[in-house]
Amino acid sequence: MIKYLKNKFMAFSDIFKDSNDINEKNVVGFASFAVMVLFAAADMITGIMGKELVITDTVFNSFVIITLGSFGIDGLTKIFTKKEE
Repeated sequence: MIKYLKNKFMAFSDIFKDSNDINEKNVVGFASFAVMVLFAAADMITGIMGKELVITDTVFNSFVIITLGSFGIDGLTKIFTKKEE
């Protein structure tokens, strides 16, 4: 069973190799988007409970820039790279 799981899933160190199947820009963008969603959910929950959740604009805007930057860079590389036939 352990041998099957090792063969099925990529090791964490394999993510940082030049030849891998995972797009690191998408991973970073998704993680940043997930943090923004958690911030929004926590803000709504504390709003329902009658308390204010104070999140500085700098922190939230940083996650927005990271998300847009990583997905934007990935989109540009897909547009401007020539496909080899």
